Amino acid sequence: MQKIAPCLWFNHGEAEEAARFYIGIFRNSKIGKILRYGKEAGKQLGVPEDMVLTVEFTLDGQYFTALNGGGDMQFKFTEAVSFQVFCETQEELDDYWEKLGTGGDPKAQVCGWLKDKYGLSWQIVPTVLPKLLTDLDAEKAARVMRAMMQMKKLDIAALTRAYEQD
Repeated sequence: MQKIAPCLWFNHGEAEEAARFYIGIFRNSKIGKILRYGKEAGKQLGVPEDMVLTVEFTLDGQYFTALNGGGDMQFKFTEAVSFQVFCETQEELDDYWEKLGTGGDPKAQVCGWLKDKYGLSWQIVPTVLPKLLTDLDAEKAARVMRAMMQMKKLDIAALTRAYEQD
């Protein structure tokens, strides 16, 4: 088990559904233990007995816990926390973008960021981007930044063209 792992709070009993959605997107992923509310905890929190409390799952080796928050406490994900998915190719980037973005808020799609249908923020990032943005030639890096700021889904070829421009 990892020393530090994210716990994602879902409302409306969506924890198991969300975990299954995510494992369907990422390779080398699986559902682990599922813990359910017992009779007393369910009664105390106003949720059905035997409702899923937590789902342990891994996405490409990264451990997560999905939690069904109970009672009247409703929390939402914000852009203050996001998960980065680094992609080697445009095909891989397009695949994650489409799958994670389906059902999400299209207005939240900017500069490689998107929100999925649960409101969780993701950054779908080409692995080459940090190199392009930190080049010692400040003008090259600036051109890449300007190009990226105009995009929703990142386009590796367009970013590379901006970098190579003379």
